[in-house]
Amino acid sequence: MRNVVVIAAVAAAGLVGGCDKPLTTPQKGAITGAALGTGIGMVSGASFPVVVGAGLIGGAAGYITGNVIDDNKK
Repeated sequence: MRNVVVIAAVAAAGLVGGCDKPLTTPQKGAITGAALGTGIGMVSGASFPVVVGAGLIGGAAGYITGNVIDDNKK
């Protein structure tokens, strides 16, 4: 199961690396949050659905945080 998560993370990194425009702050926050959430879930030895959920929650929290940072810059 962990191999599937690693392959998915590598595939996501490949897709993000193929973007032709610079990423916005919320997008960077979402990627960072998702990576951190997934990593924490994997290290803690959680089941696959819990790892995916942690990645989704981390991504959402990262996006919201990046959006707040972006709004404060204006």
